Amino acid sequence: MEQIVTVIGGGLAGAEAAWQIARRAIPVRLYEMRPALMTPAHTTDGLGELVCSNSLKSDQPGTAPWLLKEELRRMGSLLMRIADETRVPAGQALAVDRKLFSRRLTEEIAGEPLINVVRDEVKELPADGITVVASGPLTSDALAASIALFTGTENLYFYDAISPIVDAASLDMSMLSAASRYGKGGEDYLNAFLSKDEYLAFYDALIRAESAPLREFDRPRYFEGCLPVEELARRGVDTLRFGPMKPVGLTDPRTGRRAYAALQLRRENLIAGAWNLVGFQNHMKFSEQRRVFRMIPGLENAEFLRFGQMHRNSYINSPQLLQATLQAKTRPELFFAGQLCGVEGYIEAMATGLLAGLNAALLSSGQTPRTPPPATACGSLARYVAAEQKNFQPANITFGLLAETSAEILAIRDKKERHRLQTQRALEAMTEWMDAALRRPVASG
Repeated sequence: MEQIVTVIGGGLAGAEAAWQIARRAIPVRLYEMRPALMTPAHTTDGLGELVCSNSLKSDQPGTAPWLLKEELRRMGSLLMRIADETRVPAGQALAVDRKLFSRRLTEEIAGEPLINVVRDEVKELPADGITVVASGPLTSDALAASIALFTGTENLYFYDAISPIVDAASLDMSMLSAASRYGKGGEDYLNAFLSKDEYLAFYDALIRAESAPLREFDRPRYFEGCLPVEELARRGVDTLRFGPMKPVGLTDPRTGRRAYAALQLRRENLIAGAWNLVGFQNHMKFSEQRRVFRMIPGLENAEFLRFGQMHRNSYINSPQLLQATLQAKTRPELFFAGQLCGVEGYIEAMATGLLAGLNAALLSSGQTPRTPPPATACGSLARYVAAEQKNFQPANITFGLLAETSAEILAIRDKKERHRLQTQRALEAMTEWMDAALRRPVASG
């Protein structure tokens, strides 16, 4: 017996989830607290209001953002259709007229008879019933407290400290050494070594780098455990050498001795396609991060898959709490989607909203929730937020995130050709999965 599904949050993830559920002939109650309760960031009561930018990243075939968008298009994403309809010239990126985008989305949702939009704040997680929680990074204080009660306060983060991630293919491996400090843990880290002169030049550039502007609602409360690396450096010239750049337990292969300073890079995935600059969370402008961090030996040509940031961003510790279907492990009728579940970016929020909505509909109709194959961008993203890992941080889609790529493809040195084949395999896998797994009647209209 199909039941009404509750969706909390009228942003990108919530709107997409509600639409996917309704398109499968299941009634939805969609809660959006605006305009009854506004956030410091939003200026309208429109659904899917884009706050920070009007860009949905690259729409160039062969890129990871395009792949994710193309998968969403093929899966019948409402928001991707509206984005394509409201796009504005932006070179190879997909950018939209944000006011028109929100207006069209609001009209589409309002025109769907199976979706009842309720303009009110949800202060507590529903005690029962199938629910998709997509309240976003600016979740209200009351609902955040309820989520913290459900997840455990240690599993709900309010201020995010993000270190940069670089593409493995762009690193000069001849300048890097694979090792852990004192040999503990095997060769799990890559290490970049700096001489005294190299370190002092890097230090000077770091403390002089221009910070990104902060809006009032983004102003973080710095904690000692996640200070921006440039703020830490300002405490003294040797502070980094006793912190994230301490060289103890490491030998510089260039000299055979301990280096003056060292940066460690930690892999982001099993295939080591992306590496995190450990302890380098920061709030510098992206252009400054590129300039300063490329001063580190081995990173001279580093391509950044994600830049460091520090900002308000409520999200749950998904690996501890969620399955790859985006269901809570301890309460399978509860789904989390959007930035709250640990993804970064507009398209990533749409993707998790679509998957959560699809699986909520399947559960409501007595079917088993599913996750797209690991070769797909959507499937990889869902698996990332559910995969066991230490120091979980939200992620954008990158080719380095794809959970399944053959050794033959990974061995291809030409990046464009490698990405082309990864894209081809992902779309083939998505088509096969949709044909086999999604034979579910869709409402007409």
